[in-house]
Amino acid sequence: MRRKPRRILVHLLGATVLGAGVLTVIPTAEAHTERRSEGHADITRAGVRAAAPAGARTPFVTVEAEDGELGAGASLRSIKPGDPAPTKATLETEASGYALAELDRTGESVTLPNGSGKKANTLVVRASIPDAPNGGGITATLNLYVDGEYRQAITLSSKQAWNYRGASTDPDDPHAGGQAYRFYNEFPVWVKGAAVPAGATITLKKDTPNKAAVYAIDSVDLEDVGPARTRPQNSLSVVDYGADPKFQKDSTVAIQRTVDAAREQGRTAWIPPGTYLTNSFEGAAPLDFTGVTVRGAGMWHTTVYRDPPLPAKQRTQILVGSGTELSDLQIDANAVWRDVRGPGGSDYGINAIGAKGWQVERLWTRHTDANWLSGTGGTIRDSRTADTYGDGYNINNSNTPSPDKRGDDITVRNNFARGTGDDSFAVYSDSGTEGRNAQLNRAKVLNNTAVAPWWANGLRIAGGRDIEFRDNLVKSVSSNSAMDIAVFGDSGHPLESATVSGNVLLGGGGWNGTRHGVRIGSPAPTSQYPDAYTNVTLTGNTMRGALRAGLHIDKKNIRVTLKNNTIDGPANQGLWIAPGVTGAGTFSGNTVKNLLPGQVEIQNDSKDTFRVTG
Repeated sequence: MRRKPRRILVHLLGATVLGAGVLTVIPTAEAHTERRSEGHADITRAGVRAAAPAGARTPFVTVEAEDGELGAGASLRSIKPGDPAPTKATLETEASGYALAELDRTGESVTLPNGSGKKANTLVVRASIPDAPNGGGITATLNLYVDGEYRQAITLSSKQAWNYRGASTDPDDPHAGGQAYRFYNEFPVWVKGAAVPAGATITLKKDTPNKAAVYAIDSVDLEDVGPARTRPQNSLSVVDYGADPKFQKDSTVAIQRTVDAAREQGRTAWIPPGTYLTNSFEGAAPLDFTGVTVRGAGMWHTTVYRDPPLPAKQRTQILVGSGTELSDLQIDANAVWRDVRGPGGSDYGINAIGAKGWQVERLWTRHTDANWLSGTGGTIRDSRTADTYGDGYNINNSNTPSPDKRGDDITVRNNFARGTGDDSFAVYSDSGTEGRNAQLNRAKVLNNTAVAPWWANGLRIAGGRDIEFRDNLVKSVSSNSAMDIAVFGDSGHPLESATVSGNVLLGGGGWNGTRHGVRIGSPAPTSQYPDAYTNVTLTGNTMRGALRAGLHIDKKNIRVTLKNNTIDGPANQGLWIAPGVTGAGTFSGNTVKNLLPGQVEIQNDSKDTFRVTG
């Protein structure tokens, strides 16, 4: 049933989940002012508000389409706790906030406020349009208005969306028996003419020239992007070595030669404003930035675009090794499905290794596989990733017993991930098939935001020692859980110790089997470590709006401390301890509230084997 046009009150500063954060000056940020995504607002009409600030400070503010004014019969589609749990991916499950505005007739529109408190000269529109009948996607425009005046047509595409899970041919084939998912894409837009003033409105409208049958509008980011950064002193420019910033000829070799010369001379490699085509990787070797400081002009100004001929065979990742400092750059790709070094063209955004540390900041990766993070002493911060085919940011020991790939003392701080094709933020400690890989130690995942991963979890801890996940925000997981705490398969190292504190975990409990808001698990009987315990402390977290149980403990051998957590408005039980769980739980100061009729705060189906105190 189509809903009548209506106006929904917008939270201060116009953002449903990025919220009414306080502006702070961050000298190293591209736009120079950032906003913390605080997780204060409700999850799709849940009617309650999270108390704890969490998430990344971002140079943009997000406005959710469901908080806009629907025009000319446009409709709102949403799911909420208490609705039937999803059994397949839908536009609603993959939308941030589990809600979207749908425009399927000429004249329909959604109007959104610029409540950021500053002008916006760029937008990122997150939207979905239909696939082509035989796969491969379509392209269509959608019109943009500012304060009711036409400004420009925005070009949208589904060429890097609409994959089909389990297809018998390839993941782009809608006729091969697969399940459709990965519906959305993000579209960065430079606003033509004057910037959108603070307090103005933007309208996305399906006019006669806009030929897609339906437009699903999820959200819009508004950002005031500053000028391009200037060339660093004592630097070598890739343009001087033959790179083409106008995207006409291949720049792979020129970029690598610049980096090699900078390494030899002890100088910085500079990538000026422009878009650089990289499609001629020689053999299997990726671009190697090891030991060099590489700077771009800003993630809106400098793009390295990977465009290998599809079906692809070569690697297109960027290698970040010991001593590398990489910043102020966008990496994009023409990949169309997930298969690292396979025909779909997907490969890691960056592959970070090195026993002597590395640093990455202000990096925007799009349409890549994971940002793969190993080594010792590495940090990635103030970055963003979107529309990936794998994890957003994965701290790991690289499945290899190598001193350069241990995965120790790695920090992932203040990053934003949306629409990832696996866990948005993950720690992954794998012993390997022969058990020779060392345990991963002291990973820190701090103040990050994960929005609408289309596959897997928002946050995941899969083994390790002294792992810390603190003050992160997760919103609207489609297939799995807002957070999963356990091990990785049969070769995964046990989770010896982890602290999970101050996180705001919204939604979870998706269609991939029977999932819940947050899950705590342990090694399976077939594991290399079948008798190992999972040891974790959860303190001061908010788990809200799960589509099944708020917190689920399963399998066996669990030692968990739960202190001062809030489970708010789950569809099913607040806390469910499944049958067969062994171990112990120490609980104190926790709150379960806003249960639906017939649901219980705690359901312990392992009373004889799982001892609860407190």
